[in-house]
This record gives sequence, structure tokens and C-alpha cells, in this order.
Amino acid sequence: MSEQEIDETTGVDTTGHTWDGIKELNNPLPRWWLWCFYLTIIWGVGYTVAYPAWPMLTGATSGLLGYSTRAEVAQDIDRFETQNAALKTALAEVELASLSDNPDLQRFAVANGAAVFRTNCSQCHGSGAAGSVGYPNLLDDDWLWGGEIDQIAHTVRHGIRNETDNDAHWSQMPAYGDILEDEEIAGTVEYVLSLSGGDHDATLAQTGAVIFEEQCSACHGENGMGDPEQGAPNLTDAIWLYGGDRETLLETITNARFGVMPAWGSRLSAADVNAVAAYVHGLGGGE
Repeated sequence: MSEQEIDETTGVDTTGHTWDGIKELNNPLPRWWLWCFYLTIIWGVGYTVAYPAWPMLTGATSGLLGYSTRAEVAQDIDRFETQNAALKTALAEVELASLSDNPDLQRFAVANGAAVFRTNCSQCHGSGAAGSVGYPNLLDDDWLWGGEIDQIAHTVRHGIRNETDNDAHWSQMPAYGDILEDEEIAGTVEYVLSLSGGDHDATLAQTGAVIFEEQCSACHGENGMGDPEQGAPNLTDAIWLYGGDRETLLETITNARFGVMPAWGSRLSAADVNAVAAYVHGLGGGE
């Protein structure tokens, strides 16, 4: 560090700092800048006193004004709940089959149902309701338990194969690995492939047809078109919940599947159940 000196060009003393021959002038900060800086400090202290600010062990300081963003949001929610109370009541009591007779209520139901779906259902069925492996696509017209709006509402309200609701849909496919020989299962796989027009071994499929009639037709029907009352899928189309390739069908028949859906009737209001049923029914696949 060099000794302090006066800069010949500006007449200002230097700080004594020099970089590559460039000397740092000891110019004071502008007074307006300093006053602004001091004011921001005063404003900051005042803000932390007036509003929630400092984190403590169990929460933040509440501030003298008692302001809360959570309370503000709660007020907004209460305000909208009050505005929509009449529609909510009507939606909870409406006969869903006649919902389309009231366009205003139907629009409210679909809009509300979309919000309910995104919050509670999209984690499994996807944000666009297209589903994934093991989770049904709600956009098509293939329904395990029926796609009429009342049937959809029942499924939402009571769920599938859960142990919390006595009215849940319930069916169980046997694990045929404990019942049939490997050759019989292989033949059944080939026959199921033939039902949907897939590539298959015709000789094995003939053996599988006999096994299918004896073991599978009670639920899936003699023609393999399924039974919504039992939640038995249609095996003749190209829509598969777990996959329709040979390897996946072998796994399904050998070890079975047992998908579970929670009963949302204990978590959602009657209006919200009807709303999400109307939303799903209106996605394009509702019967």
C-alpha cells in the first residue's frame, strides 16, 4: 500500500490503493445516496417490527400489525365459498343423470370438478386423465365399472377394493399360477392375444380357448368382452390396463392384479364427488 497523496488531475486525495498504476480517489459517497441508504435501514427495521419477520423456535414473530397471508387466503376462500354456497348445495342434491338440464349448474360442476381432479386424482390418472400402467385412462370409452355419470360417482365415492368402505367395488382375479400348469397358462395367453387380433400361436390358442371357457368366461364372458358389473375388462379391444403383450399377459394370468382405489366419499363433500364425476364424464369417454 502506497502513502496517501493528492491526485494531480482532480485535486482529490487518494486512498493509497493502487492497481496497475491506477490510483483510487477518496471521493465521498453522494449525500442523496447515503440518505437513501439510511432510510432503507430505517424502513427495514420498521417492517420487521410491524410484519411477521424473524424466525423463532416454534414460528416467526407475528408483528405489531398482526398481518397474515394465510388469513388473507382463508378470507378469500370463505368469500368464494359464500358466493358459491347455493350452487354447492344444489350440486350435492342434484340427480346427476339430469345435471345437463341445468346448464349453469353443469358448468359450475365441471369447473369445480376439474379443480378437485387436479388436487386429488391427477397423481394417479395424470393431469390430463390419460392414466398410465395400472391406472385407467379416463378419456376413452372403456370402463371397468361403468361409465355412466352415476356409476362414475359411485366409483369415486366408494372406491375399488379398499378396506375402508363397505360399498367399494370388489372383484379379485385368481392367480392362475397356483391353479393351472405352465402349458395351460401359455395357451390361455395365446388365446387372449387372438381375441384382440394380436400375433399369436394358433395351435396353443386352441388349447387356451378351452381353458378360457372353463376358467375365465365366468367373468370376462364367453366372447371375452368383459363385464362392467364385475369390473372384468374387455379383452377384445386394444385397451390394456397393464399391457397386452405376451410377457405382460403371462404375468397377469400367472400372478393376477389387484389395483386399489381409495374411497373419496370420506374425504370429499357430496358436492365435490358429484363435481368430479361430472368432470370425468365430460372428458369424452363417459357413456
